[in-house]
Amino acid sequence: MATAADFCRLKFMPLSVNSPFHHQQQHHGFGFNYSNKYKFSYSGRRSFRVNCQTTSGVDSSSKVSHSDLQLAAVVGKDRLSKVPTSNIRNFSIIAHIDHGKSTLADKLLQMTGSVESREMKDQFLDNMDLERERGITIKLQAARMRFMYENEAYCLNLIDTPGHVDFSYEVSRSLAACEGALLVVDASQGVEAQTLANVYLALENNLEVIPVLNKIDLPGAEPNRISQEIEEVIGLDCSNAIYCSAKEGIGITEILNAIVQRIPPPHDTNGRPLRALIFDSYYDAYRGVIVYFRVVDGTIKKGDRIIFMASGKDYFADDIGVLSPSQMQVEELRAGEVGYLSASIKSVADARVGDTITHYTRRAEQSLPGYKEATPMVFCGLFPIDADQFPELRDALEKLQLNDAALKFEPETSSAMGFGFRCGFLGLLHMEIVQERLEREYNLTLIITAPSVVYRVNTIYGDTVECSNPSLLPEPGKRSSIEEPYVKIELLTPKDYIGPLMELAQDRRGEFKEMKYLTESRASIIYELPLAEMVGDFFDQLKSRSKGYASMEYSFIGYRESELIKLDILINGDCVEPLATIVHKDKASKF
Repeated sequence: MATAADFCRLKFMPLSVNSPFHHQQQHHGFGFNYSNKYKFSYSGRRSFRVNCQTTSGVDSSSKVSHSDLQLAAVVGKDRLSKVPTSNIRNFSIIAHIDHGKSTLADKLLQMTGSVESREMKDQFLDNMDLERERGITIKLQAARMRFMYENEAYCLNLIDTPGHVDFSYEVSRSLAACEGALLVVDASQGVEAQTLANVYLALENNLEVIPVLNKIDLPGAEPNRISQEIEEVIGLDCSNAIYCSAKEGIGITEILNAIVQRIPPPHDTNGRPLRALIFDSYYDAYRGVIVYFRVVDGTIKKGDRIIFMASGKDYFADDIGVLSPSQMQVEELRAGEVGYLSASIKSVADARVGDTITHYTRRAEQSLPGYKEATPMVFCGLFPIDADQFPELRDALEKLQLNDAALKFEPETSSAMGFGFRCGFLGLLHMEIVQERLEREYNLTLIITAPSVVYRVNTIYGDTVECSNPSLLPEPGKRSSIEEPYVKIELLTPKDYIGPLMELAQDRRGEFKEMKYLTESRASIIYELPLAEMVGDFFDQLKSRSKGYASMEYSFIGYRESELIKLDILINGDCVEPLATIVHKDKASKF
């Protein structure tokens, strides 16, 4: 039996009396009598149930009911209405793969009436087939929600993020656009590598982090143990952690309440010159580049002349609006609000993630911090099996580059495989996604060469040459040394698999740095190893040696000098340059 302290505050969620939907709802038996814009008394016969959540177990009364969703739909219609800056909340969701981030986002959209029940589907914010198949977020989304708390309207802006390390820069910019984050951890699996990496990014951005233990309805859930693990590993206070099941709709109201109560509002800086942070952009075939941004200072209106401070390009804002989660036009966006912008921009390179938008005439003195160019780390050759498909491959890469400014490519010719392209990617997942999109969306059949990294060659003449293609490596007599990129890798594993994973890292020329036990049964192992040793089958080996229980996260730490040589592959006595690779001299004999 739940005590009075366990019950959540009952919230009525009315429409504004001026709403076009107000009179319509009067005929459907809701019977609201409005005394002002937000306060009201209830005179109808519809019964309301108090939602409650106890930490001792799953209470059936905490689940989302049909009447809750009906009322949410009523309020959700009015989400374009302006609210004071103090009633805006910008937040993100941080989670490891398959810990329930997309499912929780779905339930938040449902509970706030942002998506009609008939339009609702699983992984609503994941638009690509690849995202749905793999259960990962590749392209981030944003959604504006309206929520009533103590008879006041609040605007909640969810800025979704991809979770993979390849897109850590985009994640950092999304988190920079927020004041808080929900840290979602599976109550049966506990803290994983991506959880750690992204929560540290959130803490670096001074975000208010709210721990949420998901999947408490599973038989193997141990929320109390996982709460203690979060406190020990991350150092977050979990005394007020929220226990929920996004799939069953348990604890969703508590999460919405916590967003309002614990995440601070943005600063009211409407009077300052405009500064808006771009956290995403994509190419639309009809309108050009659509920019997603958060207004940090000032206001932006439809028709304003704007300039991107890093690229120096200026445009007129033809169309501005909010994402709720579909695009809805507005006339003005103020400090703290999140929205989109269309200005007939022809390439995403003109409006890169992390850039600052300001007015052309009244410019801000300083751009927002944290902007950097995305630099490819992994390279491979892409060749069409049918030589006639080369023009189609070129067109497909150009179209993908319109959407993805981090994708780099240049023509490459091979005596064995004909014409193709040398392509640069942020990492292995980025490379895999681009390959699959080329094959699926453009019906191409490709030959892909082994992935390689960018090496720095110091020549005898005193200059440094960057080499992403082994065929471009200077002759041995002209080079004094070769440097290769190194990464710091953290492996989280159950203690039973520490030995096999350390053996794997040692085989890949890893340098052991640290090992610590996070709990009695789980350990963290830190190595520094060459990126080239990781771009092959390292992740597959990690999963097979740990029976799928280990996870990993890595970060680039710089270049180091190594004894590297070029390994040529001969077919019928002829050297095939695209198959050439750069390897450590001790490993050349194994090929």
